[in-house]
Amino acid sequence: QVQFVESGGGLVQPGGSLTLSCAASGSIDSIYIMGWYRQAPGKQRELVATKTNGGMENYADFVKDRFIISRDNAKGTVNLFMFNLKPEDTAVYYCTGRSRANNDYWGKGTLVTVSS
Repeated sequence: QVQFVESGGGLVQPGGSLTLSCAASGSIDSIYIMGWYRQAPGKQRELVATKTNGGMENYADFVKDRFIISRDNAKGTVNLFMFNLKPEDTAVYYCTGRSRANNDYWGKGTLVTVSS
């Protein structure tokens, strides 16, 4: 089993920056992909960014050039650096990981609110 705990959410003004952090515990060696999804009110959960343990990154089109994902395989951490935030980025952000056995694990989420 793997557990994920997110931190770093909060209120930020449009155009501002925020960093989300996620720490995994448990059988972290089994996780080959880690990343972030988000869910805005009334909308489905959507991919934000992921990174494999080999370094391959994947970003949603709406965050390219604004968000950066980083990962420390040894520590089992993944961060999301968010820049030039927009009101439409308001959502609950979830840390997630997938094991080689294709088991998905999720954190409880952290709320990001972009508002003036």
